[in-house]
Amino acid sequence: MPTLPRLRFLPDPTRRDAARLGDLLRRETVGGVLALLAAVVAVLWANSMLGGSYEDLRHYEVGPLNVEQWAADGALTLFFFVTGLELKREFVVGSLARISDAIVPVVAAACGVAVPALIYVAINVLGPDGHPRGWAIPSATDIAFAVAVLAVVGSALPGQLRTFLLTLAVVDDLIVIVIIALFYASGFHLVSLLVAVACCAAYWLLQHLRVSSVLAHLPFFLGAWWFTHESGIHATIAGVVLGLLTRVRADAGEETSPAEKVEHALGPWSAGLAVPVFALMSAGVVIGGGAELISDPVVLGVLAGLVVGKPLGVFGGAWLLTRLTRAEMDPDVGWIDVLGVALLAGIGFTVSLLVADLSFTGAEREAAKTAVLLGSLVSALLGAALLTSRNRVHRHRPPLSGPFAD
Repeated sequence: MPTLPRLRFLPDPTRRDAARLGDLLRRETVGGVLALLAAVVAVLWANSMLGGSYEDLRHYEVGPLNVEQWAADGALTLFFFVTGLELKREFVVGSLARISDAIVPVVAAACGVAVPALIYVAINVLGPDGHPRGWAIPSATDIAFAVAVLAVVGSALPGQLRTFLLTLAVVDDLIVIVIIALFYASGFHLVSLLVAVACCAAYWLLQHLRVSSVLAHLPFFLGAWWFTHESGIHATIAGVVLGLLTRVRADAGEETSPAEKVEHALGPWSAGLAVPVFALMSAGVVIGGGAELISDPVVLGVLAGLVVGKPLGVFGGAWLLTRLTRAEMDPDVGWIDVLGVALLAGIGFTVSLLVADLSFTGAEREAAKTAVLLGSLVSALLGAALLTSRNRVHRHRPPLSGPFAD
């Protein structure tokens, strides 16, 4: 009887993957730092004597939307478009193309979404005055921040961990995007949605016909974005869908695919402008409440979900699957390394702040955002501390030769 091939958990990336991954890390590291600075400025601004001017800016009307809405529905759509491009590439030619390589991080990502949500619901259903609607807030991982921390503290860590974190975050984003589309739509309008679908179909047709003109694509991109917004579904969903509809395989005679060209052009705008602008307009929470804030079930649910639920789900899902299947880990990587990455998965920030905006208004929204910022900070510090110590270990030992070595 022939021996079944073993599933590969955290295989060593090829040189081409490593080079592409390096470029991605460099860009997102810069974006993560800029977004962090923007968040710090927002918090200081909102809690200063000029806090009134911050609120005035957020609610200042610019055309059909105010500045805060332009940041969440407009600028963040660019971030989700680039995320959609990355998703499509990973599914077609990247780390998610082979089920044997993708199965463990995919299961880890799914568990990393489910466990924090369950913890949040338990706290808010069993406790008094709970608000279960915010169950998806601690379920998201922020790609830019998590990868930025890993890049800063993990220069000597195995490249497999970076691949694992990126795959994990990409699948995590996809799941949370579906959650936003299904559970956080408001005032649904079918006609607007049909128009948005038609614009997406036209965009796909241009891709299929190999039309390369940006001016030809732009009207359908804007139409899909606006009519998705008008349909009651969050406008960022249009960005993801359009990214997934973009062609990622290069034709004969093409040096790069359309997806690579677009990502190369828009990546810096997404990481360097869109996400920081959203952070500036969304992270400005007025910190207060003292003991009341600490006892708020929303705060407790988000904190426990991010700091405990995320690493428990990610690590537990990966560990359990390797025990139940033939998947095994490359000998260069230890389970303690995976735990460090799982802790970084608790950095919610961008998408968690977005879900907080969609879940609540008023004081509860401020409380949820405060918990997101605090939980993300604690997760970053815990993950950084563990991975810094592991980085020293890996720096002083030669790579091992395992069953996946080339």
